[in-house]
Amino acid sequence: MKPLALALILLAIVFTCQAQDDPNMGIIPAPASLIKTKGWFTFSKKTIIKADRPNDNAVLLFKEFLSNNRGLNNRIIKYKPKSGSSSGVILTSRGAEGLPAEGYKLTITPRKITVIGKGPGLFYGIQTLMQLFAVDHAIAENLPCLVINDAPRFGYRGMMLDVSRHFFTVEQVKRVIDLMAAYKLNNFHWHLVDGQGWRIEIKKYPKLTQVGGTRQQTMFGTNRDWPEGLDYTGFYTQDQIRDVVKYAARNYINIVPEIEMPAHSDAALRAYPELMCTPDTSVKNPARTTGIYCPTEETFTFLQNVLTEVMDLFPGKYIHIGGDEANKQPWKESAFCQALMKQLNLKDEKELQSYFIQRMEKFINSKGRSIIGWDEILEGGLAPNATVMSWTGEQGGIAAAQQKHNVIMTPQTTGLYFDHYQSRSPLEPVSFGRYAEFSETYNYEPVPKVLTEDERKYIIGVQGNLWTEYVPTVAKLQYQILPRLFALSEIAWSKPEKKDYKTFFEQRLAKHFARLDAMHYNYRVPTAFATIDTMLVGARFTMEPKTFVPGARIVYTLNGRDPLDTDLEYNLPIDFNIPPGEKRIFKTVVITPSGRRSLPTSTVMYNQAPVAAVNYNDNNPGLKFTLVKGTFTSADQLDYAQKDTSGIAKSFETKEFRRTRPNSGVFYEGYISIPADGVYNFSLGSYNDTQLFVDNEILPENEGAISLLKGYHKIKVKNFYTAPVPGVRRRGNPPIRIFMTAPGSSDKKLVTADMLFN
Repeated sequence: MKPLALALILLAIVFTCQAQDDPNMGIIPAPASLIKTKGWFTFSKKTIIKADRPNDNAVLLFKEFLSNNRGLNNRIIKYKPKSGSSSGVILTSRGAEGLPAEGYKLTITPRKITVIGKGPGLFYGIQTLMQLFAVDHAIAENLPCLVINDAPRFGYRGMMLDVSRHFFTVEQVKRVIDLMAAYKLNNFHWHLVDGQGWRIEIKKYPKLTQVGGTRQQTMFGTNRDWPEGLDYTGFYTQDQIRDVVKYAARNYINIVPEIEMPAHSDAALRAYPELMCTPDTSVKNPARTTGIYCPTEETFTFLQNVLTEVMDLFPGKYIHIGGDEANKQPWKESAFCQALMKQLNLKDEKELQSYFIQRMEKFINSKGRSIIGWDEILEGGLAPNATVMSWTGEQGGIAAAQQKHNVIMTPQTTGLYFDHYQSRSPLEPVSFGRYAEFSETYNYEPVPKVLTEDERKYIIGVQGNLWTEYVPTVAKLQYQILPRLFALSEIAWSKPEKKDYKTFFEQRLAKHFARLDAMHYNYRVPTAFATIDTMLVGARFTMEPKTFVPGARIVYTLNGRDPLDTDLEYNLPIDFNIPPGEKRIFKTVVITPSGRRSLPTSTVMYNQAPVAAVNYNDNNPGLKFTLVKGTFTSADQLDYAQKDTSGIAKSFETKEFRRTRPNSGVFYEGYISIPADGVYNFSLGSYNDTQLFVDNEILPENEGAISLLKGYHKIKVKNFYTAPVPGVRRRGNPPIRIFMTAPGSSDKKLVTADMLFN
């Protein structure tokens, strides 16, 4: 028997065993109700499919699935309930009258499969049915008998793709839509316009794509991913837009187009510079950026004409108008804007932005549509009918819900920004400088507890976002969203009480990784240990790495090198006895059957003698800081940089430093008070490359242990920060956070100012 055939048989056995243990039968997102019953239905080439409408999109989806994955061409006939036949597969809307919106009922008995649902409900029921099939090419399939009653928690279940920074073709976009449909997401937020590129054809203004469709900068922050001097051009024709809209609609996905205003408009203003404000020449410190429309009648006419064409292409309810991160300095320097504010009795530029947004909303409402804006549209007064997309955190969404406005939760602080790093490993592909572990994404709860019962109904949905400043390829796009899109689907669809991270990660994800391999999607392979880099203190250890990817193997090294395919393969737990004063390094890599590899993990085992406290009696609060000049990409570079200034810092907060030095590095040095003898675990919560030293021992960023005796111990921290790139939807660097776990405890506690001295 060939190895691949044997592997597929073993996978089928594994899936069957897991399905027996998993209350959700491997289905993502978890259904609202699933009851297992006795028996199996055998699906074969003889199984007849009966449908109310044999040519319905959902029915054709099932037919295509059977053909592509099983090589089957089952008969599809019109369902006639009075015919007396009670076997096969029945796909019908009969009986769906009492189901919730987008809900379905799936029943499997030994004689028949019945999927009941209307429109999207039937479509989602069929998606669930397809997930119950094993990931192989067997002609016959035994499907477990069960009853599923299911419906979504939220009506808006979204995914955003930015095509301004990096352009993706129609076919590549459709692949994202396919994933969304398979996991019951129903709104594709298409970020078509930003400072870097205008990606949608507007007939009335051809220069928007002729000029604005070419990305001018070849670097983003410190990242270079495009050859110097080569034009980066791409946009969608209106016919291509119609094609994608139609394709999405067949998959019950609405497209929300985003046309940015008043800021993030550099691409449009390169094409039509007359829409910028004319700066006041008497201003001594002119604006650093002019990427904001001037609120003239000419601008409003332009935007109304643009949006008229956009609304002709996109039939959905929502038009996203951005409204975020508006650098209003050009308005402050514009005599026209100042006169307009005086004429309209507006007290500041925030109210001028509110005037801008409300005027555009009135126009969009007149066309029977509604606007969505990022949470900055709250500034200066919220437009009357606006839906708020809360991204900077949850506060904007909370405030909007309290004002009885609909809210879509998508805070960047909770793992829903898929451009963020997925771990602290330096081997992660270059991404935006925050990181969020997979568990953080999965465990996010979109309805804030501070809201009243009445206010909670205004949280209409949740969304994941992929900004593409650091996503130049389709492989990187898929790596960033998979498997995070699976977690998003469960946040958006499933009831909170149905969620369980352990069974989700250890059981249900397995089959879906195999599905991704079968469909040739790239994805991030989970590592063999949850913590990528760690240091343990002790004399004896047992290493038991795990993988939940079907058929994957774990290779490891003991010599400090990252493992290769040719290294030792893990099969059984490995015991280590570490001599006093020595270290051992255990590194692992997961390799899937398709050859995809996880990032390496590194576990340092150190039989360390306890470190004695230093002789320190001054009791001066705070740490000494030293700033160094420069723009950095790693903490090691700080050692060779020019010293700038020094002083005493009460905490690790760099906000004041960033105000005067937007790009800089900083050393913190001093002492930390250790309350008792024992092994202490330290971990970092910063987003840039940060190094932590305790008693001159560098500790891993993820988690490091060190044995300390009671008293004062030396501490040193190296960190750098960079100014946000102008026109980028991002906040500045958050403060460094250092956590410490005391001996005998599992609770991570923040290292606070009262523990630090100089």
